[in-house]
Amino acid sequence: MSRLRIRLRRSLIGHPSDQKSTARSLGLSRINRTVVRPDNAAVRGMVRKLHHLVSVEEIEEETSTDEVPDAHR
Repeated sequence: MSRLRIRLRRSLIGHPSDQKSTARSLGLSRINRTVVRPDNAAVRGMVRKLHHLVSVEEIEEETSTDEVPDAHR
């Protein structure tokens, strides 16, 4: 199963509150914060709503546990 790497590229200041809450529900709270989420219809819908604020990269799920989450780098 593939996953999506989502990065908040633009600020949420001045954008509608529904877009802010969508970004928060994805786990995006600051500019350049990156999260990895499952590739499903719900997440794709949230990304579509924020398409002008985020960058998305599709990644294949790896079995390696050596990778450190982006928040700890």
